[in-house]
Amino acid sequence: MSESIVGKKTFEFAIQIVNFYKKFSIEKKEYILSKQILRSETSVGANVREALNAQSKMDFIHKLSISQKECDETIYWLELLFATEYISKEEFESLKGQAQEILKIIRSIIITTKNKTHNS
Repeated sequence: MSESIVGKKTFEFAIQIVNFYKKFSIEKKEYILSKQILRSETSVGANVREALNAQSKMDFIHKLSISQKECDETIYWLELLFATEYISKEEFESLKGQAQEILKIIRSIIITTKNKTHNS
């Protein structure tokens, strides 16, 4: 899974969010909401990476479940930034679309792993 789609996508998205945060904090001088999205999104990839070193299937599912929650939280912060007019519709749709794609992949992996665990 180290070369997995979800690992690659979460890392690439984290890079975008880090760059977004740097730009956002300089241009908009907004630090609270942007720091929240930085924390939640970088946690997604970190927990995916931790899942690679899981000690069991349940640990794997647990780490991915944390990633799932953090990804959904990232979407919340994006929605809030958009609703308060800190980000444009184009930025919002692009970032939210990427986050939703990652969320779907993570959910799918969790479901598949749970099904394999129960059928074993």
